[in-house]
Amino acid sequence: MRGRLLCAAVYGWTLVGSCCCLGLTLWLGLEGRGTALAFGVLVAVGELTRWTWTEGREAAPLGAAGALSYALLGEVGGEPTGHGVAQVVTVVFAATLAGSVPYVARGRGPTLDHLSRRVLTTAFAAVCFQPLYTQGVFDDWGGPGYAVLLVVILVLTELCDAVLAAALAHARTGWPFGPLLREELRAMRGIGSAVCATGAVMALGVAVAGLWALPLFCLPLLLAQVTFRRYSAVRATYRQTIASLARATEIAGYTPAGHAHRVAALSQAVGRDLGLTEPELTVLEYAALMHDIGQLSLVDPVPAGATAGLPAAEQRRIALLGGAVVRQTGVNAAVAAVVEQQADPYRDQPLAARIVRAVNAYEEKARDTGPGGPLTALEELRLGTAGAYAPEVVEALARVLANQGGGP
Repeated sequence: MRGRLLCAAVYGWTLVGSCCCLGLTLWLGLEGRGTALAFGVLVAVGELTRWTWTEGREAAPLGAAGALSYALLGEVGGEPTGHGVAQVVTVVFAATLAGSVPYVARGRGPTLDHLSRRVLTTAFAAVCFQPLYTQGVFDDWGGPGYAVLLVVILVLTELCDAVLAAALAHARTGWPFGPLLREELRAMRGIGSAVCATGAVMALGVAVAGLWALPLFCLPLLLAQVTFRRYSAVRATYRQTIASLARATEIAGYTPAGHAHRVAALSQAVGRDLGLTEPELTVLEYAALMHDIGQLSLVDPVPAGATAGLPAAEQRRIALLGGAVVRQTGVNAAVAAVVEQQADPYRDQPLAARIVRAVNAYEEKARDTGPGGPLTALEELRLGTAGAYAPEVVEALARVLANQGGGP
């Protein structure tokens, strides 16, 4: 409930603030129409070329850099600008909205989150810069000092954006705020730093050379964006390869259809609840997808692929066989280690192996049961926390199931 209220408050602030800025801009008139149009087109094009590069996280570096550079723009070709905070917010809001139309039509991505972050963070940068610039506070700031000032404002803006993004993701998904914020801050070292640098360079370049500087200084960021998109494509292909390998046990009849994917999805949710980082979640996902691959080495398949009920020695043997198979595929050695250790006593396991073991057992116990099956399976796991399953993982699983409507 509080999450929905937070999202509604952020969306409300964005809409009300943008409408007020729009009204004020219409009342006072648009200053520097050519400049406003150029930056508006740049932001809209940047939004049209955005992409989802990790789960739930969208990137529009060109749009972000264009919006921030307009917020920090003091001169165009040596002539002072007359636009203020209200006009900056109006142009960025309209351009971002225009660039989001195709995504709204296709129902892709958290568009309201993206729009709110773009408008609010740009407004923050404009509030930090435009009033002081208009009053002549920065008149004596020349050369490197002025450039450093722009970079400092951009870094503070990126920090605010990271906090806002983590808060919205926490409100929407219920995942812990701390790990989400760490991931947003971690992302700043990559594409975030490129956005800050390009935003500052564009503002400085336009101040000296005019609007012709925009396409010139956009080129490095466009090249970086192409590189990130290729990296995302390679990652997606790699994941599809692992998912195909995971299906081998289903095709061979060793495990029920969809078992590996269900375990992987639930394991990721538990991992997020326990605060794992994105790289750790990636290892967890791959290990969960391939956790049963050791069964391919068995002469006689385990009935329904349910390994949780086997003797401990047999579980460890299958896990070691699975780890050996994973190592031969060339997948990350950390994934193989998790697969190998999933049958060890939980006190000897890394957190990822504890999660895979508990979630796999839950999925097997709850499979093909009546309405009380999930609750019964969860209680069996709680009774097994003395030696088989980690108590903190079982409780995290219970919280995830409760949020999904599948548990107490």
